[in-house]
Formats: sequence, structure tokens, C-alpha cells
Amino acid sequence: MLSPGLLYFILFKYWPMWGLSIAFMDYQPFLGMTGSKWVGLKHFERLFSEPSFSSLFVNTTMLAIYNLLFFFPLPIIIALMLNEVRSAVYKRVVQTLTYVPHFISWVVVVGIVYIFFTTEGGIVNEAAAALGFEPIPFLVSAEWFRPMITAEVIWKETGWGTIIFLAALAGVDIDLYEAARIDGASRWRQMWHISLPSIRGTIVILLILRLGSFLDNGFEQIWLMLNAMNRQVGEVFDTYVYTTGIENALYSYSTAVGLFKSLVGLLLVVGSNRLAKKFGEDGIY
Repeated sequence: MLSPGLLYFILFKYWPMWGLSIAFMDYQPFLGMTGSKWVGLKHFERLFSEPSFSSLFVNTTMLAIYNLLFFFPLPIIIALMLNEVRSAVYKRVVQTLTYVPHFISWVVVVGIVYIFFTTEGGIVNEAAAALGFEPIPFLVSAEWFRPMITAEVIWKETGWGTIIFLAALAGVDIDLYEAARIDGASRWRQMWHISLPSIRGTIVILLILRLGSFLDNGFEQIWLMLNAMNRQVGEVFDTYVYTTGIENALYSYSTAVGLFKSLVGLLLVVGSNRLAKKFGEDGIY
């Protein structure tokens, strides 16, 4: 039963790590990995000396912080709220409606955003104009880029993120709630003192895992939302890797950029795991 999963990870996760070695070469496709010249840390030195590195790092980090602050807590809050719903039918309907956006591709999501927020015929700006307000250039404004990206992630993935927390809440001992009700605890007190502490370990583990992909903002969504007016705040490492690696065929350099992202994620996972253990949590290892 384990063999299909193990085979998947070996073929698609561990074996491709051999390709990371081209970050230390001047890789030429016709020469292959064995024939390409070894250059050590040349591409990393280039990355850190690039004038665009600081803006790339700031843009990527800011989007990651936005997602961590505004997106990560929402599945927890919604799971706690759904756990308090007593009507099974209503609960299933809400769960279904919040899960559905996860299965919509980013192309469709961004298309919906354009329909709603474009300045030329967009529903939101048309409504604002009808109320006497000036149209807001949501899609070409540098100020609105990060909030728009975060809002899209929240709409698309919040419902899907509640699954793990609802599963954790399903394992909470019912006797704890009954004892709390006998002691006169309100629904809010039960949620605060029983439900939330019971899933604290799950929250910590998922937070540590999310920090592992802290600099991964996702390519497709960012690329579709980018334009000449918001590029100064929207260009992130994911889109930079595509531009340098695919469009400019700088395979070794783009691999070095990706490896840098992975190393940052590794350091964050190790550091946050140690911090979690100091506070008495189990961590991930």
C-alpha cells in the first residue's frame, strides 16, 4: 500500500534533486550535466549582486507576509465556526460552497477579477460611478496589487484549508464540552478553552509547513495579474525564474534562484520547529 506513494516521491520529489547541481554549473543542454563546466557559486554571487534582488526579495516577502497574516488564520476561524453549527444540512451546504473555489483554475479566477474590477465596464467601478465615486484602477495600481492577490487567495483557498482543522476538531472528546456546559461555560468559552487548544498542535504543524514555502507565492496567479503598471511591486522570484530560465534560457542561474528560495524555506522550517519545541509543542520532527 505504501509503494505507490513512495514511488511518487522518489520519481517526482527526490530524483529531480539531482538537477539542482546545475545551479553550480554553466549548464549547456547539448553538453548535459556531465559535460557542462562547473563554476561553483558564480550564479549565487550574480543573484545577490543583481540590482533587482532587493526588490524581488521585498516583493516576495511582502506577499508572503500578507498571506500569513490574513489568509492563514481564516481557515482556523471558519472551521471553529462550522464546528459550532448544529444543523448538519446547513453545515454541508456552507462547506460545499467554500470548497468549490479551490477547484477553479487561476486563469478563471483572474478572469472573474477582471470582469469585476476593470475600470472599463467593471461591475465594482460601475457601481461606484453610479454612487458618484471616481473609478479606482484596481488592476493597474501598484497600491492595490498585494491586497488583490491576497484577496484572491483567501476566496479560492480558505474553504479548502478548513478540511484539516475540521478533521482535528472532530477528534475532540465530547465529554469535555459536556463538562464545560455543566460548569456553565458559554459556547464562546467552550470554543476558546476547549476547541482552540485541542487543535493547537495541528495549527503549529501547518504553520511550520507553510513557512517552508514562505517564498513560494505561486507563478500562475502572479503572472496573470502582472502588467507594466504594477510590475515594480508584483515581480517575485517565481516570475523571475520563469523570465530568466524559460524566456532567456539561463537554466543554471534560474536554478540557483530556485535553490535560494528552498534554502530560505529550509531555514525557516528548522528555526520555527525548534521554537515550537521550546514552547512545548511537538513540531514536525
